[in-house]
Amino acid sequence: MNIFPGDDLVKRRQAVLQKTQPGMPAGPGAADMRIGWIGIGKMGSPMARAVLSAGYAVTVLEPLIENRASTVAAGAGVADSIEELAARSDVILTTVAQDDVLHDLVFGDGGLAQHLASRHVFVDVSTVSPRLSAEIGDVLAARAVDYLRAPVSGSTATAQSAQLTAMVSGPKRAWALVKPVLACFAARQFWVGEREEARYLKLAINVLVGGTSALLAEALAVGRAGGLPVSVLMDVICQSAVGSPLLAYKHQAIVGNDFDPSFSISQMIKDFELICEVVRQTDGPAELSEAVRRRFEAARRRGLGDRDYFVVTRDHEPAEPVDPVPGSFPGIEFG
Repeated sequence: MNIFPGDDLVKRRQAVLQKTQPGMPAGPGAADMRIGWIGIGKMGSPMARAVLSAGYAVTVLEPLIENRASTVAAGAGVADSIEELAARSDVILTTVAQDDVLHDLVFGDGGLAQHLASRHVFVDVSTVSPRLSAEIGDVLAARAVDYLRAPVSGSTATAQSAQLTAMVSGPKRAWALVKPVLACFAARQFWVGEREEARYLKLAINVLVGGTSALLAEALAVGRAGGLPVSVLMDVICQSAVGSPLLAYKHQAIVGNDFDPSFSISQMIKDFELICEVVRQTDGPAELSEAVRRRFEAARRRGLGDRDYFVVTRDHEPAEPVDPVPGSFPGIEFG
């Protein structure tokens, strides 16, 4: 008599693991994995749809009907509780915006800590604090649950085109199992360690991402003071030694003054609060990160919290233009 309704899932997961070598893509049995997804928003929705498109069975837990509508239309099932989601899933992914939301999902009444078992793999792709993540890891380890920290770098556009970058830490064997699932939406994956390494790496990257927008704001102000139009500034900057994929991606939005959010000011403030918390704990330098955070907070006070974080490039009125010194900008004509 089968006294545990998940026994078949245990066997299926063990079969997949037997076909999988650490660090290598999962074998054919991986397609049998059932995927649960919590948090179907701007990022979670295209990511979940990409997993559906690859042929996986996906069940979502998302209270807002309008958020989950396109994913359900693409074939996802709907769970009404974490308990139901856990019963219908082998791998559960979460995409949430805040520490407190993930904390409640895991530790709240009826949360994941109560319903995940050794047959599950739990994958969080959010950007949350290493401190909270470590707490989750300790609790799930006591339940023999494999836990992968897999924050992604990218935007809503790269999520829709399945071009995200995933930084993964946690049991390497579990990563090998779910690597094909992550590959549905992440064009690049980096396994960086067994515990919270991916959390720190994501925050390190966001120091540079947020700092780039703040520095660009000042660079453009300097250029505008010399009478240079933003279009010329961006053309040259993007083809100079400081050009980057991020600046190339934001080029047209900045020139066109289009700051519909791919990642909002408020979201970036949240990340910089996490960054500053980490740096303070290590007694490392935080002056620049604190200055960038204050720049974003000033923008939010002006009602720009829901705009894209590169809106700070127009955050201040341009300085009074001055006549450029002849020969200062060779090859550029002024009208």
